[in-house]
Amino acid sequence: MALARVVSFDGVSKDRMKEMEREMSEGDPPEGFPPAEIVVLHDPKAETSLAIVIFETEDDYKRGDEILSAMPTGDTPGKRTSVNKYDVAMRMKS
Repeated sequence: MALARVVSFDGVSKDRMKEMEREMSEGDPPEGFPPAEIVVLHDPKAETSLAIVIFETEDDYKRGDEILSAMPTGDTPGKRTSVNKYDVAMRMKS
């Protein structure tokens, strides 16, 4: 079963979100980062965001969590307010 690392952030401006999108699309993932699907939700009015990273295995989750938890705060969208782990109960694209 896939696992999701869901992180909430405060203080995420529209400009910072654009900068993060550019950095992520132009750069490479951190060294050793396992394959993952990433979805970032942003509420520009509230300046909050949720980053959802989906890993296919427990080992990938553990490695990804270790790498992401060690990231400098300047590499994140804003102030990290929570990190939670979820089972991915359902995924669907239409």
